[in-house]
Amino acid sequence: MTMGTIQFAFLWTDILIFILVAAIAVFVIYTIKHKHLRDPWKRVFQRRLGMAAFLVLMAYVCVGLLDSVHYKKGDNPEIISLFDDLVGGLRTREEKSYSAPFATHLFAKEMMERADGSRVRGYPRLQYGGAHLQDPHKDKWADITQRVLQAVLLALIAWLLFSALMILWLARRKQQTWRSMLSSVWHGKESLPWKVVLVTLGLLILFMALLLQLSTHYHVLGTDKVGQDVLYQSLKSIRTGLVIGTLTTLFMLPFAIALGIMAGYFRGWVDDVIQYLYTTLNSIPGVLLIAAAVLMLQVYMSNHPDQFGDVISRADARLLFLCLILGVTSWTGLCRLLRGEAMKISQVEYIQAANAFGVGHLRVISRHILPNVMHIVLIAVVLDFSGLVLAEAVLSYVGVGVDPTTNSWGNMINSARLEMAREPMVWWSLIAAFSFMFMLVLAANLFSDAVRDAFDPRLQRQQ
Repeated sequence: MTMGTIQFAFLWTDILIFILVAAIAVFVIYTIKHKHLRDPWKRVFQRRLGMAAFLVLMAYVCVGLLDSVHYKKGDNPEIISLFDDLVGGLRTREEKSYSAPFATHLFAKEMMERADGSRVRGYPRLQYGGAHLQDPHKDKWADITQRVLQAVLLALIAWLLFSALMILWLARRKQQTWRSMLSSVWHGKESLPWKVVLVTLGLLILFMALLLQLSTHYHVLGTDKVGQDVLYQSLKSIRTGLVIGTLTTLFMLPFAIALGIMAGYFRGWVDDVIQYLYTTLNSIPGVLLIAAAVLMLQVYMSNHPDQFGDVISRADARLLFLCLILGVTSWTGLCRLLRGEAMKISQVEYIQAANAFGVGHLRVISRHILPNVMHIVLIAVVLDFSGLVLAEAVLSYVGVGVDPTTNSWGNMINSARLEMAREPMVWWSLIAAFSFMFMLVLAANLFSDAVRDAFDPRLQRQQ
């Protein structure tokens, strides 16, 4: 599809991501219209940590979605994303080799030629990092301090403007004065923790403002061996982590739900076959199975290069295949939980009455059993997300994860393994990958705790 000089490129993972986004939007609309679904989600967002974690996750999701819109511009055959366009400087400003965070010179000494023609070993100036400074040794930290203060001021103005608009919206919605609404929000008298929303958004706005002010003139997290900005790599890796965590779940759920409910409801030989299937699958080491599948894909790609037009399509196919393999190997745990729950639910009186009146099995499963196990499915999906993000890092570290050309935290950690052995040590790639992955996994775990507490009926009965 062409629009002007832009030719959109649709990768398979892009298509599946936006299908998943559409499905989530439909689910949200359906949830809002049904009180029995709306109330548990309201309890999720009433928790302070749950709300803060949700906002952090949404910041990651926004970056991932921007990085999932791919296209070609003009006569350039390179496929880029909307995120690449928005942060063009980070992508194009490449140095010669390693440079430390906020550095103005290369990390390693090289032979340099002086004005008089003599040669000496020293640290060459970076082409982009701190290039606007006349004397980096004197001016760098004063310039950084000035830019930090400007970022804080801009973030404060943006936050105050957003806070005022939100308070006015809430006051108009509840027909109160803005003073009374401000007092109610500040003292936590509202049903939702709006004060936490304002504080979390303020921190996110401040973080964004700092990156915008500093990354335009410095390599905030340094550069790697080929001179690429580590901050750009870390932000590009967000999409890979989200794809692994979400699309793997998309592949896993049909197996887990269908087989788990069938085993618990029908029992007998159906239960025996399904138990044998997931017991056999669990007996195979997961890493070996994934490694064998990825190596088979690599052989197929090598033998059929015409089916993969460019490097991005090749890397996308491997990423999609990795999600598929992870989904096939990770459905057994949820299947066991659903088997036990379906076995218990099938013994209650209204299920037995439906069977006695001749109601079809498919109708009983869809109308009575499936709605009663959805809380388990939801809790398991949210809890498994962080585990899948970590799984990608481990698999890429051992060499059977995503394609080496794909930006991912696992590939960054894998490359940092050799950098840590250098003297002097190159530490910033590992720290950057760890920090971004840690924040995503921490937010996912905190949000999953809130979802579990809100949807688990046993916890609700205890309260």
